[in-house]
Amino acid sequence: MRLYYGWVIVGAGMVAGCVGMGSMMSLAVFLDPMTAAEGWSRTGISSAATLNFLCMAVGSLVWGAVTDRFGARLVVLSGGALLVAGLLAASQAASLGEFQLLFGVLVGFAVGGFYAPMVSATMAWFTQHRTLAVALVSAGMSFGSMTMAPLARWLITAHDWRTAMVIVGGVALALLLPAGLLLRRPPAIAENGGAAPAQGATSRLASMVDDGPGLSVAQALRTPQFIAIALTHFACCAAHSGPIFHMVSYALICGAAPMAATAVYSLAGLASLGGRVLLGTIADRVGAKPTLVAGLMVQAIAVSLYLLAADLGALYALSVLFGLAYGGVMPLYAVLVRDYFGPRIMGTMFGAVGMVASLGMAFGPWAGGWAFDNLNSYTWLYIGSFAFGLGAVAIALTFRPLPVRVAAPARVVEQAG
Repeated sequence: MRLYYGWVIVGAGMVAGCVGMGSMMSLAVFLDPMTAAEGWSRTGISSAATLNFLCMAVGSLVWGAVTDRFGARLVVLSGGALLVAGLLAASQAASLGEFQLLFGVLVGFAVGGFYAPMVSATMAWFTQHRTLAVALVSAGMSFGSMTMAPLARWLITAHDWRTAMVIVGGVALALLLPAGLLLRRPPAIAENGGAAPAQGATSRLASMVDDGPGLSVAQALRTPQFIAIALTHFACCAAHSGPIFHMVSYALICGAAPMAATAVYSLAGLASLGGRVLLGTIADRVGAKPTLVAGLMVQAIAVSLYLLAADLGALYALSVLFGLAYGGVMPLYAVLVRDYFGPRIMGTMFGAVGMVASLGMAFGPWAGGWAFDNLNSYTWLYIGSFAFGLGAVAIALTFRPLPVRVAAPARVVEQAG
């Protein structure tokens, strides 16, 4: 049986997400070695991560719009080149301010070119199994913390942090170039500018029923659906970004050895991989909204339990629960955006949602660094993250039902296969 090329797109998206997000998030592993080697504060280094997410916010919107116009290949190749340049330049930074600009701005803007554009490109290839396909692309981000973080820790053990960052940049170059070259638009988009051909149904039928409400970008940005999705994603990311970024440092404080602390971080990434597939499969059966609300509630509970965790066993258990929750909800935002607004402006709209979400991601690393430097504790980080988590649940409950004329025909296509 011939492999449907959409699954090749999924594989390329997983690689791009793994390398891009993994390279950026590996800063959590560099945090303590850089503090020891350079004397830079946790707040200062964490501020580079805050800049990462702020620039990723802008990048998500810019790269998403470019994807709608020129396709994902150009975006991933350009973003990959910028990522490698940022890592190599940051490894040679002579001061904290220089490092913040090089790693924070260049790497952050580059990584904005991987997730939202690849999700948009993937959804254009699928009618059946769409949620699963998006979940797998999203899972690439989990592979990042599972692979790039242990790699960075091993490299730092064998070399200094600067050499380790150079090697991470070389790995990124070796993987992103072939992944980007594999990308191409679905035949219907490449030839006609329309929707992707449906699996098990004709492309003409797919384009008739799967175009969405036909809103312009300006109109879509003013809808209650966009505002609710964007604000939920913001609060969700604000809830989990701090605990994720400071997970290694917190494990070290609890007495874990450096490799064990990195294992806690990697286990959360592994669990988030399972969560993306699990919640994606559940959402295909019961719908994205109820699955998202349940996942957000579990995430909030998991964050609150960090206030009680004090040993390695508890941290491992929490890594599983927390990872399942924060990883599982991530692909569901893309499904909601696609369901509400259709494929024509998917890249731009999901990029806009990603921009707002990245602002939430930017808050956590800085807040955790500030809390530890000034209060010598992460307690208030977890309290604040729990509050944001509950806020995400509350906002998600405000989602309005899909208009019947958009939702109902989409089921016809799924049943046609």
